[in-house]
Amino acid sequence: MHWIEAGGLLIGMVLLLMGLGFPVAFAFIAANIVGAVIFMGGAVGIEQIVSNAFSSITSFALAPVPLFLIMGELFFHTGLAARMFDAIDKMLGRLPARLSFLTVAGGTAFATLSGSSMASTALLGSLMIPEMSKRGYKTSMSIGPILGTGGLAMLIPPSALAVLLGTLARIDIGALLIAGVLPGLILAGLYAVMILVRALLDPTAAPAYEVTPLPWRTRLWLFCTDVLPMGIVVFLVIGLILLGWATPSEAAAFGAVGVLVLALLYRGLTWESLMKSIDGAMRVTVMAFMIILGSATFSQLLAYSGASSGIVAWATGLALDPIVMLLVMFAVLLVLGMFMDQLSMMLLTVPIFFPLAESFGFDLIWFGVIILLALEISFTTPPFGLLLFVMKGVAPPDTRMTQIYAAALPYIGCSMLLVGLLIWQPEIALFLPRIGQ
Repeated sequence: MHWIEAGGLLIGMVLLLMGLGFPVAFAFIAANIVGAVIFMGGAVGIEQIVSNAFSSITSFALAPVPLFLIMGELFFHTGLAARMFDAIDKMLGRLPARLSFLTVAGGTAFATLSGSSMASTALLGSLMIPEMSKRGYKTSMSIGPILGTGGLAMLIPPSALAVLLGTLARIDIGALLIAGVLPGLILAGLYAVMILVRALLDPTAAPAYEVTPLPWRTRLWLFCTDVLPMGIVVFLVIGLILLGWATPSEAAAFGAVGVLVLALLYRGLTWESLMKSIDGAMRVTVMAFMIILGSATFSQLLAYSGASSGIVAWATGLALDPIVMLLVMFAVLLVLGMFMDQLSMMLLTVPIFFPLAESFGFDLIWFGVIILLALEISFTTPPFGLLLFVMKGVAPPDTRMTQIYAAALPYIGCSMLLVGLLIWQPEIALFLPRIGQ
């Protein structure tokens, strides 16, 4: 079978089954079984893919996924997140567009630790939009920052999605996690500058209101008691990996224990909060591992059928500039994001995109950061980005989709600017990983 027919059969079957409403894991399992029968000799092939599938989810490299998730769930259900959010709110004082800044700062913490952009968007939309609407904020200053914080969630560690991407692409997970730190901080800075400029040019976009200022001593106390301890846990996780003192799995375990200790110290750890945290982390972990189980041999089947090598040979034979090919892959992810969740997109594209990137001489850690950015931007790309519809569900009833589109565009622009900076200066992503080597 020609590689085009083989690749079209495997990829087309996955897309068709997902389009018919099959769970992602079962869509990949079905495609794998058919592929094994056609390309690997029937029953012998099925036996082989079963063996490969189970070995894929027993990898130690996947250990950070449930640990990062339990870390985020504990952070939320024990009240630590609410304490930090409230402390940041009080510390901002009379800052122009303070609720927008609060959304970016607090939302980054929620999104980064939860690892779920959809959950973060729903939570922040329900929490912040009513207050912003009451204060007269325009949609660009209320809805926009909430949609924008998801991009930070994918970049700033700990990020469960980055661990999954590193595992699927077979690249250094620790280096990928660390590579997202500087780009994430730059993106947060771009958001802050944009919000401030917008507030100064149009004060009616985020009307000022009376806030009782707190003494600097009180603000410092709030920072030291309610913000710094939570931040230290996250930065210690990053630091342990960066210094080479711990693997990502060990650092993730340290972070989970750190949040657990903080919850005990702040008396937020109850049996109910513990069970809710375990339940939430277990649900997402099982979902992710089931999808990985279903997709474990997908890349092997693509390689066995000749589809992977055919695609690479075809793409390199086009004599396109590597940056042009990078932009083509970026555009494909933006389109897929209108219809799929991030994990499904990764599983479908990683077996094709990373061999292509390697053939074009891209640094795979740098390329991984670009892919993470593309995955997140695709979630808010009009007209069908999934986060846009999540936002519609939690926004005030009279909010139009066109308003949500308009609010998302400036933040998409910031992310696109970051992509341009990363292409221009790859060292933005590679500087910290090289220090840790």
